[in-house]
Amino acid sequence: MATLYVCTLYSTLHGARKPVLERVRIPAARAERPHIVLLHEGLGSVTHWRDFPHRLAAATGCGALIYSRRGYGASPPLEGPRTVDYLHQEAFHELPALLEEEHIERPVLFGHSDGASIALLHASRFPTAALVLEAPHVFVEEVTIEGVRKMKSAYETTDLSRRLARYHADVDGVFRGWNDIWLHPGFREWNIEAALDGIACPVLLIQGEQDEFATTAQLAAIKLRISAAETLLIPGCGHTPHREHPETVLMHAARFLDRSLV
Repeated sequence: MATLYVCTLYSTLHGARKPVLERVRIPAARAERPHIVLLHEGLGSVTHWRDFPHRLAAATGCGALIYSRRGYGASPPLEGPRTVDYLHQEAFHELPALLEEEHIERPVLFGHSDGASIALLHASRFPTAALVLEAPHVFVEEVTIEGVRKMKSAYETTDLSRRLARYHADVDGVFRGWNDIWLHPGFREWNIEAALDGIACPVLLIQGEQDEFATTAQLAAIKLRISAAETLLIPGCGHTPHREHPETVLMHAARFLDRSLV
């Protein structure tokens, strides 16, 4: 399958020159299918997905757009420190601008962790064909905070920074930006449950039964607001289903989209 890789320095959207985001675009095998836009986790990037987007596109017949959010991967740096509403800013401003630039309407959003929360927020306000969500967060749990604390310790005492540096130009900025916000006292009250009432598209929820960053209370909270949402719990799986159990995720995502994209 041919892939168009884009990582140019500037865009001229609406005549304004601005740095553009690192991205990969995979053409659709089936012209009638929408594009899947993949939204990475809090420490992710284009390259962090590895070959999963290509496999997802092949399994579904959809095109795909994979990109690194500002400050991640090879994308331009953030213009200032992240704030506690950074997920809202991504969902309501950055993602719509990117979709307009790429001429993508009513995408399927495939989000992982932070990316899943961005997908939910975006779909609450903008036309969306479907959502496939891995390890979504809609409120802050103590287990999440504990997991983030452990990541901080690992970053400071192990080779985690070296391993993450394979995926990011500014690894310290990526890690501190994510870690500091989740450990910020003001973030404890972060909650997007009310926004879920605005979601009308089909939803597939995927979570590992051994997710070290969340409990199934997250899925229950989403199901309370979106009763038709489908749920997939994967035994023996942690926080990253598409990497730990890719065949299971691909099979269920493809079946879900076959039913939903009619």
